[in-house]
Amino acid sequence: MDLPVMPPVRPMLAKSVKGVPAADSVEGGLLYEPKWDGFRCLVFRDGDEVELMSRSTKPLTRYFPDVVEAVKAELPERCVVDGEIVTIVGDRLDFDTLSQRIHPAASRVTMLAEQTPASLVVFDLLALGDEALDAAPFSQRRARLEEALADVRPPVHLTRTTTDAAVAEDWFGHFEGAGLDGVVAKPLGRGYEQNGRVMLKIKHARTADVVLAGYRLHKTSTEERPLLGSMLLGLYDDEGTLQHVGVCGSFTEARRAELYDELQELRIGLDEHPWARWQSAEAQASGRLPGGQSRWSGGKDLSFVPLAPTRVLEVGYEHMEGDRFRHLAQFKRWRLDREPTSCTYEQLEEVVSYDLADVLSGA
Repeated sequence: MDLPVMPPVRPMLAKSVKGVPAADSVEGGLLYEPKWDGFRCLVFRDGDEVELMSRSTKPLTRYFPDVVEAVKAELPERCVVDGEIVTIVGDRLDFDTLSQRIHPAASRVTMLAEQTPASLVVFDLLALGDEALDAAPFSQRRARLEEALADVRPPVHLTRTTTDAAVAEDWFGHFEGAGLDGVVAKPLGRGYEQNGRVMLKIKHARTADVVLAGYRLHKTSTEERPLLGSMLLGLYDDEGTLQHVGVCGSFTEARRAELYDELQELRIGLDEHPWARWQSAEAQASGRLPGGQSRWSGGKDLSFVPLAPTRVLEVGYEHMEGDRFRHLAQFKRWRLDREPTSCTYEQLEEVVSYDLADVLSGA
C-alpha cells in the first residue's frame, strides 16, 4: 500500500456542547451532520489493498469482510476516507449486532456478515489518488468527497449535511428514532487535525431514577483500601422483575472509598437477591449477566457484590439500546424520596420511530 496519507491516522474528534450552535458561531462557518452510532473507521484503499482502522488505530479489517468488498466496489481506486461502520436491523441502527462482529472466530464473523451485512457511512476525505487533502479546509474536502462519491451505492453511503442550524435542530429531534446519536457540527475552515477535538457534538441528555442492585470493586481496590468501581443499576419491567439496565461510575478516588463504606450495610447473599436466577446454566449461556464475561471484558473479573435493592439514585444517560443504557450512566444524586418499585421502564422517554432509509436517502 502506497498512499499520500498512510496509516496509522488518529481520527479527528469532537467535544460536547449543549444545544446546536449557530452556523456563524465559528469563523468560516459550520456544517452539520447526523451523528452515526457505530464504529468509527478510517478506510485506506490502494487498488485491491484495503485496510479498515478503528478510532484507536486498531485494525478492523478481519471483522468486516463485507465492508472491504463494498469499499472495492464503491470507493475510488486510491483514497483515504473517514466514516462510520453501522449495521441496520429493520428501520434503525443496531449497535448490539455490530458489536457481535468483534469475535475471534473467522467462521462466526463470516456468518454474521451474511446474516446482517454492515454498511459504511462516509463523511470525510483525507486523500484521493496521489493527492493528500488532510491539510485542506473541510469545505474543500467535503466538495471533493461529494464529487468522488456522486454515484456511490449502498452499502456505502455519503452522509447528508446542512449549513442550516434549524434543519440540524430538526434532525436532532427526529433522527434518534432511527438509532442515531445526535448531531455533529464541523468547522468548514479547518483542516483534518488528528486526535484534535475540533468538531462539536450535540447528544441527547436524559435522567432516570434507578435501583441500586450491586457494585463492582475498582481495579485499584485493595483489602487495605477497598474502592467501589461501578454501581449496577436496575429497573422493574411490566411483570415486576428487576432487570439489569446498566452501570454508572466515574467517581473520584475519595468518593469511591466513601461509597464503599456507605454501601456495606446493604450487602446480602446472592441467593437472597432478585438476580439469583443468573446463577443457572441457562443464564450463564445468555451472555447478558451483570457479572458475566463478554468479548469486551478481556478476561477481567466482572463479579459483583449483591446489594439489597432498597436504594434509589438518579442517573444521567444519553439513550437506550434495547432495554439497557447504551453508554455508562452518570451518578446525579440519591433519591431517598423514591420507592424502588416505582423505578420502572415507563418513566423513560419514548423516542418517536424514524425510518433510517429516509436519513440515508436524504444524503
